[in-house]
Amino acid sequence: MVKIGVLTGGGDAPGLNAAVRAIVYKAADYGIEVIGIKRGWAGLVEADTEPLSATTVEEITSEGGIILYTSRTNPVKMTDGIQKCMENMKKLGLDALIAIGGDDTLGVAQKLHEAGAPVVGIPKTIDNDLSTTDYSIGFHTAVSIATEAIDRLHTTAKAHRRVLIVEVMGRYTGWIALYAGIAAGAHLILIPEIPFDLQKVYELLKKRKAEGKVYSIIVIAEGAKPTEESSLIVKSMQKDQFGHVQLGGIGQVLENLIQKETGLETRSVVLGHLQRGGVPSAFDRFLATRLGTEAVELVKQQKWGWIPVLKGTEIVPVQFKEVVAERKVVTPELYEMAKTFFK
Repeated sequence: MVKIGVLTGGGDAPGLNAAVRAIVYKAADYGIEVIGIKRGWAGLVEADTEPLSATTVEEITSEGGIILYTSRTNPVKMTDGIQKCMENMKKLGLDALIAIGGDDTLGVAQKLHEAGAPVVGIPKTIDNDLSTTDYSIGFHTAVSIATEAIDRLHTTAKAHRRVLIVEVMGRYTGWIALYAGIAAGAHLILIPEIPFDLQKVYELLKKRKAEGKVYSIIVIAEGAKPTEESSLIVKSMQKDQFGHVQLGGIGQVLENLIQKETGLETRSVVLGHLQRGGVPSAFDRFLATRLGTEAVELVKQQKWGWIPVLKGTEIVPVQFKEVVAERKVVTPELYEMAKTFFK
């Protein structure tokens, strides 16, 4: 019997369980056995697995998180890490591996593919910054959660006549900030792709007050920074195995600056992991299901090094190297559209 392994790496994202369920169900149509690899690449390095069946995954579609757990382990940084992964694939009797993740996880999958391993992928990241795919698993839910939070914060900001800063996830890209900010009627959106001018932020807030607007909502991605800063605002300089420092705190920094320079009462809120937790949206469940079934089709066709992505309304296969070659960023034209509402 053909046997395939499935793992998820990096940050969790709503919809992952729906993808796993789809893989198991579609594999069963072809008589393929599915083995779950626990804790991402760590599980493959350590051969930590569990069998998956239609019974074990039947009711997981609506669950957040991931039943297989995840980690930010990077085999590329380990001594013979890629070789260990390949050896364990052989020991476990795996004929193929499906890796679900963002650029870090899929980057490792690309290395495995280049080393000769039979690997396919599935795009997952709430940041929605993977190139070639319109949307990745988890983004829709994250935006929905952020939008609801901002909607709620409008009322408390207005009640206290405050400036309220909402810090959302987005290390290198501002997709969550842009979508949620526009959807929830934010008065200013600040993103990593375009450094912001602090003086213009102060001017906008003062202008709103002069016009009798008693409160303001600013949505800012965690990776955004003012033009005056040469480095990102971080919580910790300690790096994970993919070289990422822990971001966070730009909202607090901006809160202090606004209060000092404008005298306006200001508060900041960090949404943090709320954006990736809880029940996935119907869109993410459906997208994950389509991607999961198509990944099994790629395995059946032995199209190693390929990954299904969403293009318009269609799921189409592209090569790993296209997905990880560059980051999908918010374009200046799209941000210019958003600026229509910065008033």
